[in-house]
Amino acid sequence: MGQKTHPFGLRVGITEAHRSRWYAPKALYGELLVEDEKIRQHLDKRLNRRPPNAAVSDIHIERTREELKVIIRTARPGLVIGPKGAEVERMTEELQFMTGRKVSISILEIKQPDLDAQLVGEAVCEQLNKRAAFRRVVKSRAEATMAAGAKGVRIQISGRLGGAEMSRTLDVRLGSLPLSTLQANIDYGFAQAFTSYGALGCKVWIYKGLYTQEQVQDEVQSNAAGGKARARGRR
Repeated sequence: MGQKTHPFGLRVGITEAHRSRWYAPKALYGELLVEDEKIRQHLDKRLNRRPPNAAVSDIHIERTREELKVIIRTARPGLVIGPKGAEVERMTEELQFMTGRKVSISILEIKQPDLDAQLVGEAVCEQLNKRAAFRRVVKSRAEATMAAGAKGVRIQISGRLGGAEMSRTLDVRLGSLPLSTLQANIDYGFAQAFTSYGALGCKVWIYKGLYTQEQVQDEVQSNAAGGKARARGRR
């Protein structure tokens, strides 16, 4: 039997910071956990599942006693912000109505979308929905990721590829991918394409190199200081 672990879950608290950062008493914990998931689903549906796609990769949530902070990591911050910050204000109102708490939204820009596993997976699924040749799509995305500066990449798609009667799996690997090395900076993403002949799944692993102590501190600080990231265009 395979002993596979989630690349992010394996590194939480070692080289990766939690994506939800808050403390709660036992009685409140379950309610806040469900609320976090509802917020993520709502924002994903609003920003990623309707055109134009805002290319949101990750959503971090921080809570204080008074405020709920939502940090959105996106490759297209202009679409999330909207003209003169109108979209951010609308989303803030929606989340305040949904949660009954004071909400602030911050936006972090992803400078290199080709090095973000979630965005690469979403791009592959978008092409599969358009019935593109799946082998060519996976190969070209893997090569584009390596060209962007990755040290290794693996893209795996499964399902009724090309409309075949039986489901199968295609796996493309380039470079090195030390999954068991805790010091390795490995980004993982999963996306789905819902086609007329069934659902296809796409998993992406991207190896960006080893963490140094400074990089670990920078990563943790950037994740923790995400709440201080300025929501561009809100003024």
